[in-house]
Amino acid sequence: MKKQEEKWKLDQTAVRLTNKEDLTMEAQKTLDAKGLACPMPIVKTKKAIKDMESGQVLEIQATDKGAQSDLTAWAKSGGHDLMKSEEADGVFYFWIKKA
Repeated sequence: MKKQEEKWKLDQTAVRLTNKEDLTMEAQKTLDAKGLACPMPIVKTKKAIKDMESGQVLEIQATDKGAQSDLTAWAKSGGHDLMKSEEADGVFYFWIKKA
């Protein structure tokens, strides 16, 4: 029973969803970082957000489990707002508002 509880345990930065249709948030730009390993999701995110205006939202899609903690810490350290993060079908979705 403990294994199953662990499997469904949610942390503060992500919500497990049952289908992709539940992913709804407006973004001005989308970054596909699926299949990339650390540190590439962060590198690509830095580059993508650099060309955006303050207040605009970047959606990042990644499959690297480390991206969850990495992008959360990166957004906080840069003064950006991690508005939402979710996981569906092995893909992590992040919405970051540029500071």
